[in-house]
Amino acid sequence: MASSVSAARAIDFLCEHTSSKSRVMALLAHDNGPSSLTAVLTCKDPDHAFEAVGILRRVLARRDATAVDDELKALTAEMPDAPASSLRHAVVQAASGTWRAERGTLFVVPDPEPSEDEPASQAPPGPMGHPRLRDLPGKVVRITHLHEFHITDEDALLQAAVDRDWEPLPASELGDDDPRDLIGAVMTLTEDPDVAGTQTLEEQSSAELLSAEDGDELADWSAAPVVTRFTYGWRLRGQRTRPAAEDQTPNFAALFATRDCPCKGEDENCEECGWQLTPRTADLLHTALVVLADQAYDDAQRLGDQFLSDADSTTWEVFDRLPPLTWTADHRWRRRMARAFDDLASDLAKGNWPNPTCTAEEMALHLAIEDAPTYLEDRPEEDDHDALPRHEDDYSWDSCSDLLFQDHDVLMLFHSKFTGIQDPENPVNQSMGVGDLREAAWFTPFDNSSIRDPRRGFRR
Repeated sequence: MASSVSAARAIDFLCEHTSSKSRVMALLAHDNGPSSLTAVLTCKDPDHAFEAVGILRRVLARRDATAVDDELKALTAEMPDAPASSLRHAVVQAASGTWRAERGTLFVVPDPEPSEDEPASQAPPGPMGHPRLRDLPGKVVRITHLHEFHITDEDALLQAAVDRDWEPLPASELGDDDPRDLIGAVMTLTEDPDVAGTQTLEEQSSAELLSAEDGDELADWSAAPVVTRFTYGWRLRGQRTRPAAEDQTPNFAALFATRDCPCKGEDENCEECGWQLTPRTADLLHTALVVLADQAYDDAQRLGDQFLSDADSTTWEVFDRLPPLTWTADHRWRRRMARAFDDLASDLAKGNWPNPTCTAEEMALHLAIEDAPTYLEDRPEEDDHDALPRHEDDYSWDSCSDLLFQDHDVLMLFHSKFTGIQDPENPVNQSMGVGDLREAAWFTPFDNSSIRDPRRGFRR
């Protein structure tokens, strides 16, 4: 009779986490069959599982167990005996190049072969056959829910969950903070309109269209945790803060060093005298741009593809400050607008004047000049703005408006008397040489400007 155990090859290690435990799995390749998964160990601490996967992957890459001796000893010393023993055994198997596994263990259905009329995808298969975002022909919507429940009657909650065939976790797996497994009971009932024994404090949803062009990715492929920003609490609405101190890295005193003219300002015709973008002005502009970028990313996350006038909020930070013709923009447009603030902030961080390269950046700079003076007030004690050198051109915001722009045409979009001027076919537009100010053209580079690196991506 043929043996039910066969030799396979480990090709990767994966984590699986639940609220009560974590598992480490080995992805195996078989010579005569599709790939399969088999369990390596189970533990309660997700950090232990994550570290175990890292150790096993390094052993697999090097085929050398001795390379992880110190890490293995340190980790297994913190783990219970059973998972520690399983991990040591798995390290030996990973280093050997073979893995003893039962035939048919959790076999994965392979992807179908492409037909002659359908070329094979060039992208690698996702985890356990899951596609990547760019492989999907249709749109992908991500919906995230937030619920907060105040438990008013523990017994009623637990009984309602039991009536739904729920069983609490074993006492050995419960902590002192939740000995009755109230979390598990609430999770069992969250799809009910009213969760017994609780008062609903908050219920919000966030929806967005994912875009591979914007750097989005499906959760199974995402290198970073999926994070959603919901509507701010009422105490935080409208509040503006400077970036954290550790984010204020540019040395504006060096990047925008002021210069003194030999004439000391006494010669009205001196060609050497001229307005300077000073360290203090640059610092406040940079602060305003960074804050506006964060606010725009937050707004874009909350709005998704909704029309601004239809969105259920009166607390938008950025997009209701733009001309009304942009209020129907989609999520991707709003993320690109957020990046426009970042691009100008990056110019300043490199010691360059923030010269707009497109209409979106012009609008971004107008908002930053408007907001920058507010950051002179109520600065935190650790703020180093006062340590920057003083100059007579400090905080000359009118000069910024005069000298940092090619024109102020974009501001006409706020005035009703210029209705329709965004269209290059409009007679007034043509007579004034305004150009295309329609929403879709806001990111088109000006003919006489440098072009931003299209591979720069998005900060968030």
